[in-house]
Amino acid sequence: MNQSKRVIILGAGAAGLMAAGSIKNADITVLEKNEKAGKKLYITGKGRCNVTNDCDREKLLTNIVTNPKFLQSAFSSFGPQDTMRFFEERGVPLKTERGLRVFPVSDKASDITNALVKNAAQNGAKILYGKEVVNVYKNSNTGLFCVSCLCGSEYIADVLIIATGGKSYPLTGSSGDGCKFAKSLGHSIQPIRPALVPLILGQQVKPLEGLSLINVEVSVRQSKKEYKQFGEMIFTADGVSGPCVLSLSSLLSRDGLYDEAVLKIDLKPALIKEQLDARILRDFGVAKNKQLKNALHELLPKSLISFMIEYAELDGEKSVNSITKAEREKLVQAIKNFVFHIKALGEIEKGIVTGGGVSVSEINPKTMESKIVSSLYVVGEVLDVDALTGGFNIQIALSTGWVAGQSI
Repeated sequence: MNQSKRVIILGAGAAGLMAAGSIKNADITVLEKNEKAGKKLYITGKGRCNVTNDCDREKLLTNIVTNPKFLQSAFSSFGPQDTMRFFEERGVPLKTERGLRVFPVSDKASDITNALVKNAAQNGAKILYGKEVVNVYKNSNTGLFCVSCLCGSEYIADVLIIATGGKSYPLTGSSGDGCKFAKSLGHSIQPIRPALVPLILGQQVKPLEGLSLINVEVSVRQSKKEYKQFGEMIFTADGVSGPCVLSLSSLLSRDGLYDEAVLKIDLKPALIKEQLDARILRDFGVAKNKQLKNALHELLPKSLISFMIEYAELDGEKSVNSITKAEREKLVQAIKNFVFHIKALGEIEKGIVTGGGVSVSEINPKTMESKIVSSLYVVGEVLDVDALTGGFNIQIALSTGWVAGQSI
């Protein structure tokens, strides 16, 4: 590509910024509707930015929910270790936490965004803010892309990259515009759906709101399929959320099997029922003169005890030395099978990522270039790809952005 080639990138998120820093010998302009770059990156990982997962390629692919095969080439070209090297070399030391999740040592998402912005700027890219794109088309006579913004600005480009993100968290600028632009240019769009969203439950769980649980197993069995995740979760005002629930929601959303499904929570997955019963017996031995409601503090979080006793249909006022074997079995059953009906998935606006998007069958997986429109590239969340929690979705953005940049 010679110096006169003009490249316009729609969106200054992870994918767009990585592409802007990877293209060589071009006039690069990034159009961003927000007042700053990487707005969604700032809220990922609770503001700490889980930038990738320090895993091998096989595990990486097993954590991709939709179209993992499409990403094989991109991950081979730019994988988690490349991501870690990229940021370390640019002055952002990283650390690896539970589940091989990788964060900046500073715990500041801004360090990740700033490194991407600086890298793009050093590559000569111009990032223009407050540029909300409203229309894109390709002139059939000149072969050039024409981009119009709400502010009245217009831009001409030889190459166009759509990196606008999905439709989740609209306050960060993700409004689904990228799919609209791709469709107007002739691309097929797979139905947009929520991914990595809380689950809304049919029962009243308001008393448990804010309760966090670790090392639990959540599962759903529906239509001969079973979905299972292990890790952390939290109760909300009307349902459940947290890493393992969010991952479970993506699997359910993909297959459309969440309607009227049953969510089972195993609060003690490391113990079989006999072991759990023995544990309860030991606790009762220590607290033999106490009432049941005051004898479970070593076993369950305080805020869960009264709810669990009622759920198991037991008498919390009863002394533990008079609890029968049958009553213990009811408690064990409740702890191992804490069951709720799923009313619905959370709204897409509350999703961490978006499912659906530009059909990957129309995109070259080795270059991210459109098979339908020459010199058009599609990267990141606007593609019909999504993954479980753990840094995998940001890795998708970085990998696809890097591949597009290198290909151009």
